[in-house]
Amino acid sequence: MIKLMPGLAAAGLVLSLMSTSAFAAPAGSGSDNARRPAQIVRVAQMPKYVKPQFKRKKVRLVTTEAAGTVIIDTNNKYLYLVEGNNRATRYGIGVGRDGFGWSGVVKIGRKAEWPAWTPPAEMRRREAAKGHMIPAFQEGGEDNPLGARAMYLYQGGRDTIFRIHGTNQPWTIGLNMSSGCIRMMNEDVTHLYDRAPVGTKVIVIGPGNRQGNVAFEDRGIDVLRTMFGG
Repeated sequence: MIKLMPGLAAAGLVLSLMSTSAFAAPAGSGSDNARRPAQIVRVAQMPKYVKPQFKRKKVRLVTTEAAGTVIIDTNNKYLYLVEGNNRATRYGIGVGRDGFGWSGVVKIGRKAEWPAWTPPAEMRRREAAKGHMIPAFQEGGEDNPLGARAMYLYQGGRDTIFRIHGTNQPWTIGLNMSSGCIRMMNEDVTHLYDRAPVGTKVIVIGPGNRQGNVAFEDRGIDVLRTMFGG
């Protein structure tokens, strides 16, 4: 059984440097009117891009899993939608931070477009202890942490509290940042949402190896399909 944990986490900050223009010394400060050096200002900014290796791609995937299965490799930060005939679509993902990773075999129990967010009470208590106040409920929308789509993961008919969902923090793709949920770029989660119906088998490979034996091998970009489609 999966150890149930709440999903979602805060993002990190990246420091970037921004230089202001050099400016002239005030009148009377010297006969040569020497110019002072540029002032350096440190500004906390979020990068707004995703690394190229985590962009959606058509790949050659050798696996014994049936077409339509979703395989999530949390170690390498990839989600695969198996398409049969050694083909798959590969998406970059963000996964659980240290202590929030998990593994197992689940199913998509329900789906929602622009979902509302009701964070678990445990998450609210945990974040409040850190000084982060989380609302008890947030309507769906562009500023909602669940992004454009959510697929709710169930096991044995029970909600695991884990989701595959979009994010308004695309810079977290490829990182261990969440509380166990699987994050995707909004355009990617929408693409998957349209192809993975309720009932889809989802295999999550991660800590504990509760997924059992899963045979798959990513052999890289499917050049012909990438160039000519199909």
